[in-house]
Amino acid sequence: MVRERPGVRISPAAPATKLLATRRVWGQNKWMTDHHHNHDEGSELSDTALRVRALETLLVDKGYVDPAALDELIDTYENKVGPRNGAAVIANAWTDEEYRQRLLTNATAAIAELDFVGRQGEHMVAVENTEKTHNMIVCTLCSCYPWPVLGLPPIWYKSPPYRSRVVIDPRGVLADFGVTVPENTEVRVWDSTAEVRYLVIPQRPAGTEGWSKAKLAELVTRNSMIGTGTAISPDELET
Repeated sequence: MVRERPGVRISPAAPATKLLATRRVWGQNKWMTDHHHNHDEGSELSDTALRVRALETLLVDKGYVDPAALDELIDTYENKVGPRNGAAVIANAWTDEEYRQRLLTNATAAIAELDFVGRQGEHMVAVENTEKTHNMIVCTLCSCYPWPVLGLPPIWYKSPPYRSRVVIDPRGVLADFGVTVPENTEVRVWDSTAEVRYLVIPQRPAGTEGWSKAKLAELVTRNSMIGTGTAISPDELET
């Protein structure tokens, strides 16, 4: 069943551990937008982050956790099994029409062509942003997320405010992320489940004709593949 409001469609889905997931601080009370440059994240730790850090210190002191192994796990999910993988998928879709069609038809198989497979990526669906449609992803029940292509879910994605508000006021949430969608563009919110994960194909920025896949991938942000952001423009990439 699809619930509709003017310009908004809510689409239901087709049929790490807490320490690893919370050790990385993405933000606190406000949504955290995704830029191509780095910020000094974690300068002000939330209560949860402080508790996680204390727990990690205790486990390391007791010899239960190897900090080097934990760092390797985090690096794997943030950089190897993370948004870089998704960016490679998107860049491939932007430059190869046949691959784009395969991605839209059977995302799981198309993503596997690039060797991005694994837990929570077994049943993928790709949805494409166009001039007429803007897609967003949420998991209203918990925090289902496509780890093989997006890595660890950001804290705000798992937060009750995002999960509840995005289905009620998606345009307002987009505005919080600094994204304005034209009134004549339909906004679709896709609700992930334990069976299905979604990946947004953002619109390719103008002025990128002839760019290599590697350079195009630099324009693709994590938020643009969730739908709470857009791809970086060539001008932004150079600044």
